[in-house]
Amino acid sequence: MAFKKSILYWFESSFWNVVDLVFPPTCPSCQEIGFRWCEDCQRVVRPLAGIPICEICGAPSEKARCNRCKSSRPGFVQLRSWVVFKHPIRSVLHSLKYHHNISLGQTLAWTIVPSLRQCNWPIQDVVPVPLSEERQRERGYNQAGLIARPTSQLLEVEYRPNALRRARHTRSQVGLTVKEREQNVRDAFEADPALVAGKNILLVDDVCTTGATLAYAARALSNAGAQAVYAFTIARALSHLDA
Repeated sequence: MAFKKSILYWFESSFWNVVDLVFPPTCPSCQEIGFRWCEDCQRVVRPLAGIPICEICGAPSEKARCNRCKSSRPGFVQLRSWVVFKHPIRSVLHSLKYHHNISLGQTLAWTIVPSLRQCNWPIQDVVPVPLSEERQRERGYNQAGLIARPTSQLLEVEYRPNALRRARHTRSQVGLTVKEREQNVRDAFEADPALVAGKNILLVDDVCTTGATLAYAARALSNAGAQAVYAFTIARALSHLDA
């Protein structure tokens, strides 16, 4: 089964390579033709490795546990992100999320898997943070799913896109304060016990700002019987919202 998942990744990757030959892509961050995301732009991202962070939520912190995690532990065991949310990764994620550049999901999965493996999490299933039905219809796809599916193939574990759903439509988190973000996603998720009970889940999203969405999504998975929930995002916004 694991071998078949790996083969599936390479099959889909080959499909996108053929598409790239017919319709040459353009790097979202520097506009160089012929690359989904060029190597020069990949080299200038700012990894979060080496920055002092909270051991639980991954927010920048000089303490082992930040004040927020001390006062109220989130639903996940740990949350980690690959790089800081700034140029050029911002352009890449915006292209994936808003401009239907869906082949970037494969590119990003390949890029983050080495960092994920270094976490040494006992992952059995991969679950994307879901969109509401309304936003899914508007966009036509879930950008978290486009990253999570090839990630599951490379990790050789199950992909569970239906394990978690939005119980209600929520506002966009962009521009909201920490308190508003928490209120916006509180009780917004429901998980399927038949799919998650007793499992170690990897929850995947594109960007983390305060961690509120991931915390409540993880709580829903835990309430449905998941043994442990780990969370990973491509990027993390470093701002006053993380304080």
